[in-house]
Amino acid sequence: MAQNVAQQLIQSHLLEGKMTPGAEIALKIDQTLTQDATGTLVMLELEAMQIERVKTELSAQYVDHNLIQEDFKNADDHLFLESAARRYGIWFSRPGNGVSHPLHMENFGKPGKTLLGSDSHTCAAGSLGMLAIGAGGLEVAMAMAGHPFHVKMPKIFGIKLTGKLPKWVSAKDIILEMLRRHDVKGGVNCILEYYGPGLAQLSAMDRHVIANMGAELGATATLFPSDKVTLSFLRSQKRQKEWKAITADKGADYDVHDEINLAKLEPLIALPSSPGKVKTVREVAGKHLYQAYIGSSANPGYRDMAMAALMVKNKTIPTTVSFDINPTSRNQLEELAKEGLLEHLIHAGARIHQAGCNGCIGMGQAPATGRNSLRTVPRNFPGRSGTKEDSVYLCSPETATASALKGAITDPRTLRIPYPKVKLPKKNILNKQMLEKPIPLKQAQKVKLVKGPNIISLPVIPPLTQSFELPVLLKVGDNVSTDEIMPAGARVLPFRSNIPKISSFAFDVIDENYAKRAQSAAYKSGHAIVGGENYGQGSSREHAALAPRYLGLQLVIAKSFARIHWQNLINFGILPLTFVNPKDYDNIDMEDVIAITDVAAGIQKGNTLQAKITGKNKTIELNHTLSKRQIEILIQGGLINWAKKQKK
Repeated sequence: MAQNVAQQLIQSHLLEGKMTPGAEIALKIDQTLTQDATGTLVMLELEAMQIERVKTELSAQYVDHNLIQEDFKNADDHLFLESAARRYGIWFSRPGNGVSHPLHMENFGKPGKTLLGSDSHTCAAGSLGMLAIGAGGLEVAMAMAGHPFHVKMPKIFGIKLTGKLPKWVSAKDIILEMLRRHDVKGGVNCILEYYGPGLAQLSAMDRHVIANMGAELGATATLFPSDKVTLSFLRSQKRQKEWKAITADKGADYDVHDEINLAKLEPLIALPSSPGKVKTVREVAGKHLYQAYIGSSANPGYRDMAMAALMVKNKTIPTTVSFDINPTSRNQLEELAKEGLLEHLIHAGARIHQAGCNGCIGMGQAPATGRNSLRTVPRNFPGRSGTKEDSVYLCSPETATASALKGAITDPRTLRIPYPKVKLPKKNILNKQMLEKPIPLKQAQKVKLVKGPNIISLPVIPPLTQSFELPVLLKVGDNVSTDEIMPAGARVLPFRSNIPKISSFAFDVIDENYAKRAQSAAYKSGHAIVGGENYGQGSSREHAALAPRYLGLQLVIAKSFARIHWQNLINFGILPLTFVNPKDYDNIDMEDVIAITDVAAGIQKGNTLQAKITGKNKTIELNHTLSKRQIEILIQGGLINWAKKQKK
């Protein structure tokens, strides 16, 4: 039977299960990726599992998120991660080397391999024909220890690209068009696979832009074929021997279909505060601009930086605009300098930052209150920029730079300047000195983990309670993101290895008193949360599950869940249930008490549970889609407890 690219890669790594959409499958993982915002927990989990060395073909730890060292916390964690990488046989990318996703693509990306990462944008590696999936850190730790990765078999969503992009329209506009059509949950439980004649003009880094933001559609992964474009990219990195062709079989089909004529696209922009609120730039042109931000894993290519540099050549950015340049890597910064492009940016008034995630994750470059910020980053969830009442738009480098030049949101087609022709360097700078190789096992066994005072052992989670009688501490609406559940930024992320401390920030974007109320006497026996559609979209950070669990969260009832957060809840012993009748969402209020008897027996018996809203004399039906394995994990109190029992 003819197979598409996704089916070929799944079939070649399938260890358990059938490739039927919705069925749980187990996949062999070849590579893993961790970054410092989530990697600290992963390393603590490896320590708790008492493993000697990772069992993947390759694992890499990057330091790209928490680069601001305003006190000892981030610096201590960097040393801890370096020591853990040496101890467990992991590649280590030092602070300032660059953003994890494009760095991994350049140094380790290999067509046909699987990659599991503790970052939701791990899917970016699909640009090279890898099956790359974001997951919670605990699942990544399990894969590093040699366990398979379990996931529900996704539907394969085929997107045919035809035509040729017009001037001033680029890869970012393609993925924004997908978000305009399908919104932030349009790819849930799907792998997005791009094919068609329009692919030929998209470079590997263009494909990275599109694959990266598949996460914003809620997709499990994004895939491109491995073709001549892929070979050209690997050749530029002197890794052409690792290339192999992977294309869909003739006659292969897809579960879902869409088609985009690239010639008909125009510059697009996502309005505050959701990647799915997409309009044409001309519809919102003229709005005052405070900040234009170029960079991040969602526009990481040399071409993206060079485009901005050529657009501002011999020009000056207005004094009312902060023009922030965030190079993707140290190599890229060196290339921009060598090619004479960095001087154009500096002369025009740009602020040059170190290579890393920086403002994308709220680490610096926070916009002023009530002012508009145009960014080439992947997300604009409320408060993610570091400013609580932020106004962040998502767009292409062309739109961001044009707007910076004019001091207002501007369609780049209206600039009346020649469209810049970006020439790639004839020879890439390949400085790998910032990458530390794994050391031999005997040497690694002598390495001691370096732990600062902010690194606290993981809390112990008890088994699933026999019966629930839980007050509803919080009720939220649709599309609540993990940035709202557990904020990012310089204020919070330094405590990522200190669960008791970081839990005090849980949900404070929505309810600044949540943590205090959760720890009060009224909720000492635990609590529940009620949510709308797509609960937990966004980042893979498991802190968004672990911190509320530490505060007593035992049950989340929602209309629907985002994939990664749903699994993270299970991994930390929190029961995720959905409404059989979505209208029952309106029947539950804060402070109502949800009562469910014989919880473990109920989820083992079938997919439907009866829950009473005490005091209202009302019973509602709730549903679960847990596999037998996931039920066992929940009953044990989470994945760590389950793994320890399996080891005995």
